[in-house]
Amino acid sequence: MPGSICDVLPAAAALLGVASAGDGLGVADWVGQVDQVDRVAVVLVDGMGWHLLPELAGDAPLLASVATGGAGRLDQLVCTFPSTTPTSLVSLGTGAPPGEHGILGFTLNIPGTDRVLNHIRWRDDPPHTQWQPLPTWFERLSWAGVSTRAVLPEWFIGSGLTEAAYRGAQFVPTRGGEDYAQRIVEELRAAPGLVYGYAADLDTAAHVFGIGSDQWHAAATGVDLLLTRLVQALPQSAALLVTADHGGLNVPANARVDLDTDPRLMAGVRVVAGEPRVRYLHTEPGATADVLATWAEVLGGWAEVRSRAEAVATGMFGPMNPRHLPRIGDVVITCTHPAAVLATGHEPPETARLIGFHGGATAAEMAIPLIVFSG
Repeated sequence: MPGSICDVLPAAAALLGVASAGDGLGVADWVGQVDQVDRVAVVLVDGMGWHLLPELAGDAPLLASVATGGAGRLDQLVCTFPSTTPTSLVSLGTGAPPGEHGILGFTLNIPGTDRVLNHIRWRDDPPHTQWQPLPTWFERLSWAGVSTRAVLPEWFIGSGLTEAAYRGAQFVPTRGGEDYAQRIVEELRAAPGLVYGYAADLDTAAHVFGIGSDQWHAAATGVDLLLTRLVQALPQSAALLVTADHGGLNVPANARVDLDTDPRLMAGVRVVAGEPRVRYLHTEPGATADVLATWAEVLGGWAEVRSRAEAVATGMFGPMNPRHLPRIGDVVITCTHPAAVLATGHEPPETARLIGFHGGATAAEMAIPLIVFSG
């Protein structure tokens, strides 16, 4: 079985000598001379799925070299389910699966209300320590006396998601147009410890223009330049771990269902959450069985339609804290084909115009790389 995104920060902590951390990925075995490593950079490239690496390689000389064994070490990991950014970032930060940390999707119904929380737009309601109660590895490192810094765009600072995933880190804000690679290098050189960075452009291009588009390939070039500069500037006592939060796939126009334009699909549904590849349907009292039957009939072979209990029983969310159960819909729709369930009456209009998607449990969405470079 491949390792998980949950294992990345514990491995980094182990490199930095934190006794409670376990290196289940064997990173230290490859880095060697671990006693000389006093600083580690972890960079997450949003949307850089394992299955996309061959297509990326044509625009990314460093990643091409990694793929052929010429640079670094490449391993395959999996992200957590749903394969979506908020879930993965908090799984990375806490080292725990979604059933434990509670960030179980891109959007979630707040139990006891009809409100839907968009984790990207989340600020302070609900409070991040209540909605995501687990300690992060940034906190654990700080408690062990290790400096942790997260170099992030300034508009990320103070958001609920940033706090839920990275709390405990010292936040280093960056502005648009700033030399992001240089900021990470400066932090890495300034003091021992962990430095975290995040790159969004590849995922944005996949969503808006599609995987394989000219814009996506241009973003791949940008990612490769960022990583190349980090590798070239890596101090001798440092290691660089590069991973991703999910992969992705393109969804054609004829494989999209809009629940807000089909009265059959909204019958008995009280709240719609999740995202186009994984929908959570919270039903009216007594309507769950009818909703299950209707959705299974309408979607045919495009998706798995399960009750909450059935979905949890698969283990896809990992061990489940009972307090988080109500955040999952009474009915869970997981697309298995390159398809999407739109909700044009519940979500911003730009969602329906996207080309690239993720969130499901297919290998194209779940498989991610771990690339390790040593100074």
